[in-house]
Amino acid sequence: MLPSKSVARVQLTLVASLALALVATPAFAQEKVKVGLMLPYTGTFAALGNAITNGFKLAIAEEGGKLGGREIEYVTVDDESDPAKAPENVNKLIKRDKVDVIVGTVHSGVAMAMAKAAKDNNALLLIPNAGQDEITGPMCAPNFIRTSFTNSAAGVAMGKVAAERGHKTAVTLTWKYAAGDQSVGGFKEAFEKGGGKVIKELTLPFPTVEFQPLLTEIASLKPDAVYVFFAGGGAVKLVKDYDAAGLRKTIPLYGAGYLTDGTLPAQGASAEGLLTTLHYADELDNPKNNAFRAAYKKAYNVEPDVYAVQGYDTGQLLAAGTKAVGGDMGKRDALIKAMQTAKIESPRGPFSLSKANNPIQDMYLRRVEGGKNKSIGIAIKAYADPATGCKM
Repeated sequence: MLPSKSVARVQLTLVASLALALVATPAFAQEKVKVGLMLPYTGTFAALGNAITNGFKLAIAEEGGKLGGREIEYVTVDDESDPAKAPENVNKLIKRDKVDVIVGTVHSGVAMAMAKAAKDNNALLLIPNAGQDEITGPMCAPNFIRTSFTNSAAGVAMGKVAAERGHKTAVTLTWKYAAGDQSVGGFKEAFEKGGGKVIKELTLPFPTVEFQPLLTEIASLKPDAVYVFFAGGGAVKLVKDYDAAGLRKTIPLYGAGYLTDGTLPAQGASAEGLLTTLHYADELDNPKNNAFRAAYKKAYNVEPDVYAVQGYDTGQLLAAGTKAVGGDMGKRDALIKAMQTAKIESPRGPFSLSKANNPIQDMYLRRVEGGKNKSIGIAIKAYADPATGCKM
């Protein structure tokens, strides 16, 4: 048994050692990385929000459930695809919840409000879907990074394809909101550059799905082709209504890939043979895609779609950044730089970020075959967002 003075010395030594260990261990290592997920979990785009979330969490699970060695705390907000609610929702994440990074969203109108709040507060915003052109254009900022697309990209690709297929006239149809306007704008620009002419631009309010009067008008106009931008529940109804109206056999229906991504089971035979353009196709034959699809199916018992891929790549990119800074979210400049320079092996194929923090990626031409979006070629190789007005 030690003398009382020796016991006291041992106790003091232990206390001193513990204090030294606490000082030597960075405070951030004791804390969790707080990730704000602001996505639609109800309404028209609910399935998209869930797929993005699942993909993101799968990527983190492959990192051992940590970011840069740190545990993660998720703060989840249903944005309801409502731009009016976006400023309050995103400000709560930034100011009340004090998240380290925000991941969101799907709806471009909501994303614009998020981007404004993130810019005002210098918050780190990772965008796994919304393709508002302005975010990587005049609004661009180092703390905005997009892992998906610009709204106009798929339209540009399909406009090029439609012109190359010899179509001379086209009608466009979309919801009247930013994503739709920019997608059909990209189609019109490329189609008319290739010698075609858009003879009518039809719209209806989001999220209205009363298509019959517009389909009747399309039938009377008799264009060579129709280009549409719809997603989620609206895409399901449009494809089924187009088929039921008898137009599928007489006027080719083309679309941005969101028309048939995540919607094919509900569209059934009405979607068979449809051509779309997008930065992903279900059965791309590369090792990363094969492994991803197997892992996602095992984890969630459902086949992944492009939204799951975008969520997954957002997780991959954030993991690469946090790994580079050893989990220290306070090293913002180094964290952002690491993400900007990362080379991501994605299920869509390798991609890197442009100077505007938007993916440089192939745009695939896909055909629906047997309930799958199968790539039948590359519409545009290494497409880069023109980022008009971006000055970073």
